[in-house]
Amino acid sequence: MPRKVKTKGKYKLKTHKATAKRFRMTGSGKLLRTKGGKSHLRRKTSKRTKRQFTEMIPVTSKGTRKRVQRLAPYLSKYKANPNARSGQK
Repeated sequence: MPRKVKTKGKYKLKTHKATAKRFRMTGSGKLLRTKGGKSHLRRKTSKRTKRQFTEMIPVTSKGTRKRVQRLAPYLSKYKANPNARSGQK
């Protein structure tokens, strides 16, 4: 029986790394985003507000979801933990 000949077809798409770091896909397929303003100039911010910075918010805008899907096409494939697929630590 002859072997299947591999055809050169689809190209691999490059992930936009900044997008991949800012967004996360849940198991159910929701897109989550981080909040801005977490890095510096936080001394005068209340503790309650600082605590809320750690939460991730679901993305509701259809256009943003579409743009993130274009920039990070494999985000939905590997969900939140990209290293789990190959057993790396």
